[in-house]
Amino acid sequence: MIIVMRRGATPEEIQTVEERVRQEGCLPHTSQGVETVVIGVIGQRTEGMVERMARLPGVEMAIPITKPYKLASKEFRAGPTIIDLDGVKLGSDDVVIMAGPCTVESREQVVTTARGVRAHGAHVLRGGAYKPRSSPYSFQGLGVEGLRLLQEAKEISGLPIITEVMEPGNVGLVAEHADILQIGARNCQNYPLLREVGRISKPVMLKRGPGCTIEEWIMAAEHIMSQGNMQVILCERGIKTFETYTRNTLDLSAVPIVKRLTHLPVIVDPSHGTGKWYLIKSMCQAAIAAGADGVLIEVHPNPDTALCDGAQSLTIENFADCVEGIRRVAEAVGRRVPARELVFA
Repeated sequence: MIIVMRRGATPEEIQTVEERVRQEGCLPHTSQGVETVVIGVIGQRTEGMVERMARLPGVEMAIPITKPYKLASKEFRAGPTIIDLDGVKLGSDDVVIMAGPCTVESREQVVTTARGVRAHGAHVLRGGAYKPRSSPYSFQGLGVEGLRLLQEAKEISGLPIITEVMEPGNVGLVAEHADILQIGARNCQNYPLLREVGRISKPVMLKRGPGCTIEEWIMAAEHIMSQGNMQVILCERGIKTFETYTRNTLDLSAVPIVKRLTHLPVIVDPSHGTGKWYLIKSMCQAAIAAGADGVLIEVHPNPDTALCDGAQSLTIENFADCVEGIRRVAEAVGRRVPARELVFA
């Protein structure tokens, strides 16, 4: 249920409604809009609660939310969630480009990539310190050393960092180094991990699980938000189908669907979505045309020697061309790719 306060409702009236929600055995989540205040009610509403809330002083209306997800629902927040990433606003008219290597391999590799993607228009540096791999014998990432190298690359390039966290016990450690925490596709429904990142105050990017329906994906976001962290970014990265030519089937229809159902920003990862570097540019352009708020692209100085996912990684030169393609589509649909001033340490 959401409770919409009348325009000009007093702080005392808002506080009274919040207290009554608690008395009903639920938790209030108050959102201050431009013109009005909306109070989300978290928990199982009791019989007659909607009518009781609607009669309280200062209340315009009380509306039951029928969807299983409450906090993520557009009914809860009519305007979009906008996340400020060092001056670039994800969820607005800005198109945000996150780029970098699948995994951190060395200082030279990550610093070279950071400088390259920054020079050609990236707003966020991606890189894996911990890597979930299908085979236990594949390279699993550098761990803490990878986090340290990402931090150094951030200091040199000025780009905020997004990196994956895989275990609840590592959330605090990763949050010390990262500006955005990534929940990978394999952990989309790892509820202890989702609840743990829900208790921090940094943005969380949640990748869609390879077998998750759109509703299951949004419900996973709800687990994060239920712990108090409303800075959730949804990432479409392809789902498993019968098709084998591409790594996954990139479901671009999910972008407008999720934008219709929720207030959360949505980005697309065409690297994992297709698994083929030569499809990345066209899929990035299609994603922006479909309404995505940004893209997540794998870039490596020398993909042929990459320890992970070289076949889907762009070179820095190909990345530059990809960004120009994204820019043209963004302008065509009335959006923009913000430029950053080039300042390297």
